[in-house]
Amino acid sequence: MSVAFTKEESAETASETLLPDRPISPHPNLVTEAGLQALQTQLQEAREAYEAAQAIDDVNEKRRQSAVPLRDARYLTERLRSAQVIPTPASTDTVAFGSTVTFSRPDGRVQTYRIVGEDEADPKAGSISFVSPVARSLIGKAVGDVVGAGTQEIEILSIGSC
Repeated sequence: MSVAFTKEESAETASETLLPDRPISPHPNLVTEAGLQALQTQLQEAREAYEAAQAIDDVNEKRRQSAVPLRDARYLTERLRSAQVIPTPASTDTVAFGSTVTFSRPDGRVQTYRIVGEDEADPKAGSISFVSPVARSLIGKAVGDVVGAGTQEIEILSIGSC
């Protein structure tokens, strides 16, 4: 539709509000129970932000303020639709989705991460995605195993579940 028939100031203004969808991972959407709850909370927040934007009188500003929450709501709705909740591992014998793993690196650093879904991964907060190279090398291994992680080898020191 031509911009001449809309209330927008210009084609540039119209294009600012047409955000591309967030990419959906090709991997299975595995989540922890906490991850599922976080997705639900994020979707609710996106909906609330969209509703707040709808109260703006200026049409152009309304579209600008609506664009991100609308895009996020589409993404989160799809992620919730495809979510597969994986229960906390019953055993700490081997590393699995949901395990908390402590390992040492050759330089002496000891790190602990919980293996979680892609949307809930936050390395700075101690969680990594199950599709990350480190997690893929750890899954199925036991305490004392040494595995390759990139150009290094890491040794599993402990496995827990939370």
